[in-house]
Amino acid sequence: MALLCCSKIQVDKTYSRAVNVSTFLKKLMNITGINEQWVATRIEQKGDRKCIPWKNLKHLILAHPDTKKKVDVFALSIYGLVVFPKALEHVDEAVTDLSDRLDKRVTPVPMILAETFRSLNACRKAGEDRFVGCAQLLLAWFHSHFWKVDKVSYQVFSENYSPLKEIVATPRRDDIPEEKWMAILQSLQKENIKWRAPWLFPDEILYRCGDFDWVPLLGIWGAVGYAPLLVLR
Repeated sequence: MALLCCSKIQVDKTYSRAVNVSTFLKKLMNITGINEQWVATRIEQKGDRKCIPWKNLKHLILAHPDTKKKVDVFALSIYGLVVFPKALEHVDEAVTDLSDRLDKRVTPVPMILAETFRSLNACRKAGEDRFVGCAQLLLAWFHSHFWKVDKVSYQVFSENYSPLKEIVATPRRDDIPEEKWMAILQSLQKENIKWRAPWLFPDEILYRCGDFDWVPLLGIWGAVGYAPLLVLR
């Protein structure tokens, strides 16, 4: 909920990794509808992870005869390159498991939060590191929480309102150098920061797990504890 307005989460709509997971090869064959030989020759090893190059997926999107498969491969590419990036211009094998679950109407929001927090924690512990997550959504969070606003647009009460669409439509300067951003962030005071986004209104939420006032968020590469009550304070 800190990044997106995620309403009531149903248990059967929350992501959980299947016990008996198909191989990366089988999952790619199922998503793309392409034969085993074609897929096997395009799987690459990046460190300890398997992945498939974006250039091969792009070719399928442009040339695949099956429209539904085109859409499936396009969705896989968006999640693998933008939402859950791992290796540059490659889609990680973990994203294929998520792609299969999305067909069952599983919400990706908790996974996005989990991987965002995991990467930010890793950067904080290391002192410096590459953020492995959706930079666009982190930027949306940034603009929603820094620099308080006294007035909230009436549009937030509309059922069709989308905070992401509003953020995208808002003109932003893109010529600010890194040194200037560092100075701006270092000068921020507590009165400049809004803990809860102006478009987030309290609703029925899942805020605890058993006797603990936090909930576990399962990502595609790991898990992290999250305290929704802090967002609503």
